[in-house]
Amino acid sequence: MLRPRIIPCLLIHNKGLVKTVKFGNPKYVGDPINAVRIFNEKEVDELIVLDIDATVEGREPDYTLIRNLASECRMPLCYGGGVTSVEQIERIVSLGVEKVAVSSAVIANPKLVSDAAKRVGSQSVVVVLDVKKTGILRRFEVFTHNAKKKTGLNPVDFAHHLEQLGAGEIVINSIEFDGEMKGYDNDLIEKIRNVITLPLTTLGGAGSLKDIEKVIQKFGIIGAAAGSLFVFKGKYRAVLINYPNRSEKEDLLRRAGAIE
Repeated sequence: MLRPRIIPCLLIHNKGLVKTVKFGNPKYVGDPINAVRIFNEKEVDELIVLDIDATVEGREPDYTLIRNLASECRMPLCYGGGVTSVEQIERIVSLGVEKVAVSSAVIANPKLVSDAAKRVGSQSVVVVLDVKKTGILRRFEVFTHNAKKKTGLNPVDFAHHLEQLGAGEIVINSIEFDGEMKGYDNDLIEKIRNVITLPLTTLGGAGSLKDIEKVIQKFGIIGAAAGSLFVFKGKYRAVLINYPNRSEKEDLLRRAGAIE
């Protein structure tokens, strides 16, 4: 039976693990490999790792880091950052990564999605859309390069197009909600959910397990991803890798109506 997924998201900057607020002010919170080891012990559903430097710096993915992450990971791993070609996607999958996330490269060349899906399978092709409201009318728009470049794309229309191209999953990352820990952007999630049937993961804004419970209760089978929630603890945001234990997770899913 399909179940909602509760997913820690780790950001890599200067080879370290960081957390951002609205895609800025990266705060160092530890070593990514150490974080993976802790999440292994906590039996997380899945893990997303995004290198936020690679695309901005115009460099290839860090294959050594990816190999090390994949060799440590005992849960499904999704990696993104600097991926621009089918060959890179194939190489990353060959290192033991289950899913490869692409973003800005797909804006420039949407055919990358269909080409990659043919080579590695749709289930391994994830597209991350970084979104925020812009203009007087406050319409949603897709951004790239750590929210520095506008694309002019409507995320709802583009998400629909990505499904047609063969994407296996879409991650909606709310720029304005990133690191705010005040809850998910339900308006954005609903607009995307209404036009696609493929797996959807939401990222940006979770500040408590209650926020995750609410988004699962509202949208059902969804990936609820979070960064700050799983690396900080308490009102002073002390660095502490955390994740609900098996009993807590089952109770959360039961309250949300996802399981009996």
